[in-house]
Amino acid sequence: MDQNSSRTFDGLNCHQPVSQPRCTHAIPLSLIHKGESVRVKCVCGKDETRRFLINLGFVENAEVTVITETDGNVIVSLKGTRLAVSKAMARRVMTA
Repeated sequence: MDQNSSRTFDGLNCHQPVSQPRCTHAIPLSLIHKGESVRVKCVCGKDETRRFLINLGFVENAEVTVITETDGNVIVSLKGTRLAVSKAMARRVMTA
């Protein structure tokens, strides 16, 4: 098993119908290491949580760079802005 496959969540269906798994092979933002740049694949969770993260800029195909991470909490660079995101919120942002 390679390094990335241990961090992959196969078949995670987030908020999409089972026939359209958008987050297959996606990695939660909370598992991305310092210095890595990734693209947002989808945002999971309840509507209120998804709306909050989308309003912060976590939209599909947005590039996110992890500046630092501690115990799953992350500070990221997103659209030229630094944001601090809790572990719970970072688990909702699925990346590729």
